[in-house]
Amino acid sequence: MTAIDLNADLGEGFGRWRLTDDEQLLSVVTSANVACGFHAGDAVTMRRVCELAAERGVRIGAQVAYRDLAGFGRRAMDVPPAELAAEVAYQIGALEVFARAAGTRVSYVKPHGALYNRVVHDEEQACAVVDGVLLADASLPVLGLPGSRLLDLAGKAGLPAVTEAFADRAYTDEGTLVPRGQDGAVVTDPDTVVERSVGLARFGVVTSHSGAQIDVRAQSLCLHGDTPGAVELARRVREKLQESGVRVEAFI
Repeated sequence: MTAIDLNADLGEGFGRWRLTDDEQLLSVVTSANVACGFHAGDAVTMRRVCELAAERGVRIGAQVAYRDLAGFGRRAMDVPPAELAAEVAYQIGALEVFARAAGTRVSYVKPHGALYNRVVHDEEQACAVVDGVLLADASLPVLGLPGSRLLDLAGKAGLPAVTEAFADRAYTDEGTLVPRGQDGAVVTDPDTVVERSVGLARFGVVTSHSGAQIDVRAQSLCLHGDTPGAVELARRVREKLQESGVRVEAFI
């Protein structure tokens, strides 16, 4: 039977402001990408999400980002490699404290936003992220886009490289994500998202922005938690995957 992990970006709040319905999404997903304070999240939020994830047996991932609270980590930044490596390790370490307090641990690392897209092609920034992961814990898997420099370098460094796909993001013909600033970058029709989820999980294919069918082989499927109706859509995706013969389980 085909199996796939479902991950979502969680803990994306700050102080009294909350963006994601963490508690409800944690009843659906198998892996939680927890914001570590650089693009969103704070100590109280990180602790709460780790406790909720531990209660539900959901794997905890450190979602590391550029230091960009005002821009939600989606603005391009040029960070010196040594600085970026240290900041990646810092974010992982901060989340690890709360994960361990909840009786579990950080199980993987996933870049967020502009950093995620940058390390698809940028060798220097990808290497810095890998160095940061190695500094924090040389056994941690790294989650990223298939064919990215990040996953290539992670594998070469001995880190497990885990491929990821997006049912609600448009793809280019080259298999990269269409930038959010372009029309149609985010797929908003729920039926289409559900259909794409099954296609990615069962057949490893998705229709690109231009209408071409491209191969996207992934071990994990991302469900964005900051979109309207995210919880209900996530439930529909999981139900449809299971109805289609796909086993939903964590990749680790």
